[in-house]
Amino acid sequence: MLVNLSLKNSLVNRFVSEMRDVNLQTDRMRFRRNMERLGEICAYEISKELAYREQAITTPLGIANMHLPVQEPVVATILRAGLPLHQGVLNYFDRADNAFISAYRYHHRDHSFEVKVEYASCPPLEGRTLIIADPMVATGTSLVLSYKALLAYGQPSAVFVVTAIGSEAGIAHVKHHIPGVKIYAAAVDAELTAKAYIVPGLGDAGDLAFGEKK
Repeated sequence: MLVNLSLKNSLVNRFVSEMRDVNLQTDRMRFRRNMERLGEICAYEISKELAYREQAITTPLGIANMHLPVQEPVVATILRAGLPLHQGVLNYFDRADNAFISAYRYHHRDHSFEVKVEYASCPPLEGRTLIIADPMVATGTSLVLSYKALLAYGQPSAVFVVTAIGSEAGIAHVKHHIPGVKIYAAAVDAELTAKAYIVPGLGDAGDLAFGEKK
C-alpha cells in the first residue's frame, strides 16, 4: 500500500519544495532539517497503525487511563543518505531500537551498476514492526536488498517504508518484493533516467545533506 502525502495539501509540500529548489537545497542545514521533518510527519502517521493497550498512569491528582503502544518498533536506514530521515523518525519513536545498513551502487565501465550490501547491524526482528527510512526510492533495489539482509535477524510482523521521494517504478518494485509493505512517501515522481535518477527528483540526497563524495 502507498500513502502519498503530497496528494493532500499540507506543509509537507513546502518542505519537499525547499529540498527540490536549486536555490535553497545547497543550504545543508535546511536540507537536513526538512528531511528530518518528513521523517517526523511519517512517524506520526505510522504511529496510528500500531497496536495499543490501555495502561493506568499515576498523575499528581489521580489515575489517567491511557492507550500506549504495545511494542516499540525497529527503525532502520541505509547509510549515509538516510541519516536525517532516520533521525526524524527517531525523534517521535524515541524508544525504538535501531538498525543500520551499508549499501552502495557499484558502477561498471559500461555505465551499468549493481547494488552491494556490505554491512548490517540490527537487533532481533522476529515479530516486531520494522520501519525503513530511505530518502530516495529510485529503482528500489537497494531498499529490497537491505530488507532481505535484515531478515537474517528475524521475520518482522509488519514493514513500513518512509521516503521523501519515490519513483513510480521503484515503489512498484518495493511493493512486489516486500510482502504487505506500507509505504509513506512525501512525493512520487513518474520518471526514472537511464542512470536511475528520479526526475524531477532533487538530486543526490546524500551529497546535499553531507557534501560531495568521490
